[in-house]
Amino acid sequence: MKTYSLSFSKPFLFLAVLFVSAASYAQEVNWISWDEAAELTATDTNPKKVFIDVYTDWCGWCKKMDKDTFQNPEVAAYMAENYYMVKFDGEGKDPIEYKGKTYKFVPSGRKGYHEFAAALMQGRLSYPTTIFLDEELNMLSPIPGYQKPEPFLEIARYFGSDIYKEKDWKAYTGEAGK
Repeated sequence: MKTYSLSFSKPFLFLAVLFVSAASYAQEVNWISWDEAAELTATDTNPKKVFIDVYTDWCGWCKKMDKDTFQNPEVAAYMAENYYMVKFDGEGKDPIEYKGKTYKFVPSGRKGYHEFAAALMQGRLSYPTTIFLDEELNMLSPIPGYQKPEPFLEIARYFGSDIYKEKDWKAYTGEAGK
């Protein structure tokens, strides 16, 4: 009886199992518009906090954060449970209503910027910047720069679990007294 070597089968099987495992653990981020988030905070009986990812199309670090941080299964699951997630183009053209004011695009330099992005980032246009708002759309904090999954999740939990109401950031992270 002749036997055949199936040396390709083990790597193939490994890849198939890896693909199925990754697909089953993948959590898709449900990005919504600003208007949808504002509506949900106003109408939900138990509203969530709002998270805004301020990005631009040309920002490489924004794309890296999308891929590495927001697609991380643990980050995606926590954020979906605790926040309405808004992706906002800092150079977008559509007007935004926030707290009785209309924010618009401002042409400036080669591209321009959106007044809402500038307001959220407290005048410091830096991409990416992540913004945390409470359930009533009040500013908790802007966090500028790329964040890896673990440090990002620590920040998201600080606000998402209301730890910020009882502990300042240094006490929460154990940096107090250092």
